[in-house]
Amino acid sequence: MTTRPRPLIAIPARFAASTSALRYAAEVNARALIEAVWRAGGEPATIHPAACTDPEVAARLARFDGVLLPGGGDLAPHRYGAPDTHDTVYDVDDLQDTFDLQVARTAMESGLPLLAICRGLQVVNVALGGTLHQDMGGPEREHRHVVHPVTISQGSLLARVVDGEKVEASCYHHQRVDRPGTGLVATATAADGTIEALEIPDAQGWFMSVQWHPEDTAHEDPTQQSLFNALVEAGDRL
Repeated sequence: MTTRPRPLIAIPARFAASTSALRYAAEVNARALIEAVWRAGGEPATIHPAACTDPEVAARLARFDGVLLPGGGDLAPHRYGAPDTHDTVYDVDDLQDTFDLQVARTAMESGLPLLAICRGLQVVNVALGGTLHQDMGGPEREHRHVVHPVTISQGSLLARVVDGEKVEASCYHHQRVDRPGTGLVATATAADGTIEALEIPDAQGWFMSVQWHPEDTAHEDPTQQSLFNALVEAGDRL
């Protein structure tokens, strides 16, 4: 009996200065993220962020059935027109920014299914001309190491995927969306007004972005796992 291949999901790697098991700097992705894609029936594939032209990035992504843009360090503020850099901005990497932005634009333009998480949401927003708040206001206001309720817009793709209008979101971020990019609509918010999800109602392909980290609890929370299931299912329909 022939086993059907798993949909292949591209996940751009994150640069790491070191890891405990390797002697050199590394390219990594969170194990929880990889396992969430695998549980969904996908084949997660970490891809190397390299200096590429837009056509080269498009050619690299053409073999995949979907893309997952994961969390990571901050985008360089100049990417969204900010004249100064807040002192809390961290882990900026020019190559990472360039590659992630190219991946986001390519996936959106081609209709390749795309799930963007945390930094990934911010990358999509900046790729479409949006801006970010560089800092949410310090420990008393930032969303780090917290789980909080998120309210989801009725009728949105996110509401259909999670089958509800409330979720408990595991968050780790100190930045948030300021102005949504062209075509993007906020479809979920936290109690303090932070945009927790962005969608494009008339997107060419399947697209969802969330500011929280569904992979943190997806192993025990079917609602969070459903985001990864939806990505893989969309890739399987290509």
